Amino acid sequence: MNIGNKIMLITYPDSMGNNLAELSTILAEYFRGVIVGVHVLPFYPSSADRGFAPITYEKVDPAFGNWNDLHRLNNDFFLMYDFMINHISRSSEWFQDFLENKEDSLYKDYFIRYNKFWPEGEPTQKQTDSIYKRKPRAPYIDAEFLDGSTEKIWCTFDEEQIDLDVSKIETRHFIKSNLQNLCAKGASIIRLDAFAYAIKKPDTSCFFIEPEVWELLDFARNIVEPLGVELLPEIHEHYSIQMKLAEKGYWVYDFALPMLVLHALYSGDSRRLIHWLHICPRKQFTTLDTHDGIGIVDVKGLLDDDEIEETKAALYSKGANVKKIYSTEAYNNLDVYQINCTFYSALNNDDAYLLARAIQFFTPGIPQIYYVGLLAGENDIQLLEETKTGRNINRHYYNREEIEKNLCRPVLIKLYNLMRFRNTYSAFDGEISTTPGDSQYEIEIEWMKGEFKTVLSANLRTHIFSIFYFDNISGNMLSLKL
Repeated sequence: MNIGNKIMLITYPDSMGNNLAELSTILAEYFRGVIVGVHVLPFYPSSADRGFAPITYEKVDPAFGNWNDLHRLNNDFFLMYDFMINHISRSSEWFQDFLENKEDSLYKDYFIRYNKFWPEGEPTQKQTDSIYKRKPRAPYIDAEFLDGSTEKIWCTFDEEQIDLDVSKIETRHFIKSNLQNLCAKGASIIRLDAFAYAIKKPDTSCFFIEPEVWELLDFARNIVEPLGVELLPEIHEHYSIQMKLAEKGYWVYDFALPMLVLHALYSGDSRRLIHWLHICPRKQFTTLDTHDGIGIVDVKGLLDDDEIEETKAALYSKGANVKKIYSTEAYNNLDVYQINCTFYSALNNDDAYLLARAIQFFTPGIPQIYYVGLLAGENDIQLLEETKTGRNINRHYYNREEIEKNLCRPVLIKLYNLMRFRNTYSAFDGEISTTPGDSQYEIEIEWMKGEFKTVLSANLRTHIFSIFYFDNISGNMLSLKL
């Protein structure tokens, strides 16, 4: 099933119902026409990080179901799957074979051994300090082999996520085989998770290393494109990297939009948002919320440092049940570049939330909406405190009854009407123009394609907005009734 310029859901396999079968039933029954695609977050057997430490890509975790369940979901929605090109699980058969057989392992070249990677066998302090890290430690684990020896093996993230040596031919065969399998299993898009960390070179940041990163991306794209599958590299960093990717024809994420929308709705100032709408890539997936936190690093340079700090302060003062401590080490959140909060709780106001989604749906690109955002979910303080994991504030588990109860809320009735309009109105396949209103508190976004035209006019201070569209039956501009 090919992707289209229509709204895509992001969800875990067990977050809307207990498994993939329940997810498929719930989406088909309640959300047909509201969402058209689904990014199913990792459904493979995994040893950590809620699926992002895959043990294998050949199986579906039995707790979630099987490939037939994904096939059923694919009958109704186009699908995005994850491939963690940077790492594999410590518990995988490949790494376990390496620990058992060491030099005799068929998979010894899959992994990055410090004593072979660094010219002196160990990095200098300067070399360690230069590595781009999201965790407050050097990127390795001490691996203990069956023969009793130990070695430092590269590990960027959780200790269950062992980095792959993507420079080796054996690892390239592994990547190719798994990408081909995921294409055959129903993926319309494959998201390359953590790809910017995959290239390592001594005396560099080991992050988005050019030109090698382009060779790796081209290698992956040349595998999936002949099979009719798109590739989406995932990266949280300065927006200029997204612009580089877009210039080379890759799909990108608009991770700058969440903070820009919050800044606009907190301050009432449209200027930063309008600037981004003028320059942002067109071949992109837009987000306000994901399974991670609200990104800060992505918006640097689009907001100045004072504006970023003012937006963060407004989030903590205006948002519902969100505290700075939830994004710190006290809640196992070691990524200082993200804030843990649902987008609905960050705004804490139905009108503001609907306007935020309207802005997203009028932004160039394919909109993605996280399942908590789809249900206008509030911060899950209970799950947060039970697990002491900051990101779980935005990872509530919904059962069918809870979903059904939420569907009656006025904010969701209006949201789904807005989403159906975004999915069906032809102008969104055309051209955008964006202008300020009579004051900096106002914004107007227009889409046109042939005779079709729609306009979002909004006051960012009052959160009052209207949407008009050309109706080709009556020949008049009509107001969209939410």
